[in-house]
Parts: sequence; C-alpha cells; structure tokens
Amino acid sequence: MPQRRELADQLLHLAKARQQTIATAESCTGGWIGKTLTEPAGSSAVFKGGIIAYSNQAKTNLLGVPEDNFSDGAVSETVAKSMAQGALERFDVDLAISVTGIAGPSGGSDSKPIGTVCFGLAKRGASPQTIRQDFGNKGRDSIREQAVIYALEWLIESLSGPK
Repeated sequence: MPQRRELADQLLHLAKARQQTIATAESCTGGWIGKTLTEPAGSSAVFKGGIIAYSNQAKTNLLGVPEDNFSDGAVSETVAKSMAQGALERFDVDLAISVTGIAGPSGGSDSKPIGTVCFGLAKRGASPQTIRQDFGNKGRDSIREQAVIYALEWLIESLSGPK
C-alpha cells in the first residue's frame, strides 16, 4: 500500500504542474488529509485549506450542506457531494475532496457498517462525483488511514486526466 507522504508528494507535484488548487472537507478523518498535504514544504502553492466538519451542524454552517441531505444520515453520498461542493466554493479552488464515514468502534448499522466511507469530489466546471467504499471493520485508525490514502489517490487520478 502506498504511503501517505509519497502520495502527497505526487499529488502536490502534479497539481503544481497543472496549476491546480485543492481544498478538503473532512469528517471522519478529522483533518488527516489536510495534515498529510501540508507536511511537504511548499504545499501552500496548491493546498488552500480544509474544513473539519464533524457534526451535522458544522457541515451545514461551514460547508452549506442542506439539512434535508441528512435524511439518510451524515454518512451518505449526498452529504459527501454537498461537502465537496461547499469546500470548492468556500476556498475558490479547482478541486475539492470530501470524506464522511463510520470509523467505529460504534455507530455502524446493517446498511452502513463500520468501515463505510463516502467520498465526494468537486471540480471547477464539472458535476461533483461521489463514491462509497467499505473498508471493513479493521479498527478506527486503519479505516481512517485507508480513507486518507483513497482520497489522495482519487485526487491524483482526477488530476492525471484531461483538465
């Protein structure tokens, strides 16, 4: 499995080369994506900021997630999509990633077991995309780590295609 720092270096290099800026909206990862992106020196040329919106109220107040988006709970592709779009607009960037999930050790259900994480990706001039992943109930830190790596890989993939 690739290391977070290697992925951050790759992402930042690619974003600089393409003159693209990035922001994050994080819930279950608690700012871990932003921390990873700010570890390399010079990251401020690309990474413009992030919002940790752990509660539904914070998601609404800080990212503009409509309250009716929570009808299926905070962990949904609908919420992830709104979070990503909110970060894109608030930071005025080219690309924003969001993550909301159930890292455990409690909080899971039959339809959303522990390890369920929803991601949103908003890109200037394009419709936001979402995806739901199940990382399994392998412990809180493992789920969060996998979510960070997945988010970084998705950003790299998005920047590797046509502008």
